[in-house]
Amino acid sequence: MLRNALLWASTNPFMAERLPTYGFVKKATRRFLPGEELSDALTEAERLAADRIATTVTRLGENVDSDAEADAVLHHYLEVLETIRARELPTEISIKPTQLGLDRGVDGARERLLELIQAADGALVWVDMEGSQYVDSTLEMFRAVREKHENVGVCLQAYLHRTVQDLEDLTPLSPTIRLVKGAYKEPPDVAMERKAEVDQNFVRLTSTLLRGRKNGRMGRPVIATHDPRMIGEANRMAHELRLSKDAYEFAMLYGIQSSEQRRLAAGGYGMRVLVSYGNAWFPWYMRRLAERPANIWFVMKQMVG
Repeated sequence: MLRNALLWASTNPFMAERLPTYGFVKKATRRFLPGEELSDALTEAERLAADRIATTVTRLGENVDSDAEADAVLHHYLEVLETIRARELPTEISIKPTQLGLDRGVDGARERLLELIQAADGALVWVDMEGSQYVDSTLEMFRAVREKHENVGVCLQAYLHRTVQDLEDLTPLSPTIRLVKGAYKEPPDVAMERKAEVDQNFVRLTSTLLRGRKNGRMGRPVIATHDPRMIGEANRMAHELRLSKDAYEFAMLYGIQSSEQRRLAAGGYGMRVLVSYGNAWFPWYMRRLAERPANIWFVMKQMVG
């Protein structure tokens, strides 16, 4: 029930407009958000790099209303790529398709994505996955650009019933995939509701990614989880396949399981942290809490501390 309440809050326009104006709410976000500016995110990226932890940065926000807004997002990310190169950071970018204007049509969003990929000069550009209503158009966009460029990856969500088939359909492209559990509110005919069921599917998909990597049919698998059991299972499967530690990568959110991030990096495993920034953080923040409601107790301590 708590998870459903948090997911409902993530889609409530009134709460999204009013709550972020309160100082105590902003204070509570500091665990997951180093700041609202790109400079805040890149400062953390530099600090993490000192611990051999790579990063992915993303500016929060979704569902732009006009082509002009989508073009502004494109130009922002072009500047981000230039800044990352200038600072020589092990940092990639990740962007939501609706930030590139997907609501206004696949063609325009695809062309903006292509411009980013070309400007990345070989560095990987990640395409985030949003709600289930966007899966088909997002994958259509990804396929079109992947046929021309290798330096693009896409996120898949383990809680969707369709994802096993989506991954199979993408395999001929030798895709680079970031696997997450999923954090949007979806009906039961679209997404699994029981944690045990999602975990089981996550392991199944992880196995497919790692076996595909071993057989040369997958790009770099990125296993996005904070669950020590999932991490252990991924490492066990990789060991049985005789995959080297740098053949795959773990991904976690900034501010969660930081000691585990350092442990994996120190052990020679690929470790990447997603660092978010921007002022459109409320829906994203509610979804982060819904992923692991136990985080609420930490947040309450931050608010009263």
